[in-house]
Amino acid sequence: MNDARLYLQHILDCLKRIRTYTGGKEAYFLNDEKTQDAVLRNLQTLAESTQRLPEELKQQHSDIDWRGIAGFRNVVVHNYLGVDLEQIWAIIKHDLPLLEAAVREMLEALR
Repeated sequence: MNDARLYLQHILDCLKRIRTYTGGKEAYFLNDEKTQDAVLRNLQTLAESTQRLPEELKQQHSDIDWRGIAGFRNVVVHNYLGVDLEQIWAIIKHDLPLLEAAVREMLEALR
């Protein structure tokens, strides 16, 4: 499970960067290409890290759409021209806080 802690911490690092880059402001995100690039890169990295978590750990948090996160990664990597920035912002505002809470809970349980 030591590797799991490493990946969980990496996910939290990506979440922190996304918050820092956007400043919580939709207009800033939607109007700044560098911010968009940085956020998308961290979302991709975050999603990759979730795929490396043990299945039993993810099963303990079945409220998180792990398969959806993996699918999202594939869209960002392979269908980058089809990325909808307003949809990305909705993910940032609504889904990432839930993911962060679950990841923190997982980390605490592994200590």
